[in-house]
Amino acid sequence: MAPRGSEVRRKRRQSELRGWIAAGWGALGVLAVLALWELYKFVGPAEGVVIGAVQGQAGSGVMILPRTHDRAMPHVWDMVARLFAPTSGGDTPPLWVSVAGAALVTLGIAAIGWLIGVIVGAALGLVMQRWQLLEWGLLPWIVVSQIVPLIAFAPVVNAIGNQIDRGGGTWPQWLSVAVIASYLAFFPVAIGMLRGLASPDRIHLDLMRSYAAGYWPTLVRLRLPAAVPHLLPALRLAAANAVLGAVVAEVSIGMRGGIGRMLIQLAGQASSDPAAPWGPTFGSIALGLIAAGSVALIGLGLANYRRGEAA
Repeated sequence: MAPRGSEVRRKRRQSELRGWIAAGWGALGVLAVLALWELYKFVGPAEGVVIGAVQGQAGSGVMILPRTHDRAMPHVWDMVARLFAPTSGGDTPPLWVSVAGAALVTLGIAAIGWLIGVIVGAALGLVMQRWQLLEWGLLPWIVVSQIVPLIAFAPVVNAIGNQIDRGGGTWPQWLSVAVIASYLAFFPVAIGMLRGLASPDRIHLDLMRSYAAGYWPTLVRLRLPAAVPHLLPALRLAAANAVLGAVVAEVSIGMRGGIGRMLIQLAGQASSDPAAPWGPTFGSIALGLIAAGSVALIGLGLANYRRGEAA
């Protein structure tokens, strides 16, 4: 037992070391981005680089390098200091408090959208794996659905929700945002589920047939466990997509209270307060990381099924 116990401890230490190395590389990547930002601000032209400009016509030409003056590119330390300043002056709370409150609203809506997307995507993956004819018919449309611009799709969903609300039903505006978020979330889940359910080797399927196992026992005991390494990365991607969809939907339909609406409001003040819009921008990035990282908690309970997990 002692050698086996030492082997388990060794593997645990190796896993912890890989986790710290991954965290270190992540922190190094963030520092590299900040350093590149400040380096370009220092060496780049204040008005950027424009090609094809016509003399005397403002706005003509194509800008290939961004401007570096303080209104376009505030210093990193100015962005951080702005987080602790009042949101709108006076006795308003610090910007980071307002960003955190708005982020929680968006995170809750994105979580609902993620759950809807997971249910719809898993159901589509199941039926496509079960009947190949449905896979041939549905999969192209599932792929094509992701080509539709979200900023055009959002007002349509909101209009349908308003019609339901006026017709006597109950359709709050946040539900439109959740449905739009699920539109981005279901796609990776459907593809991951389809790929995962089809991943068992032929020999394992033949073994289940030799036991006279029907479709459902094979699904529960073989296909679903085999799908875990493919499904967990899809769930993480779906979580990040749900946050993206919620933020864009809030902007498109004008829902108040979320971080998307806050981003638009502060962007309108960027000429006088250039560091302010970066607060909700950082909040949106943190939301995506939190959402994707939260799915890792699901993976903790499925550690025995994660061997060979897809990237």
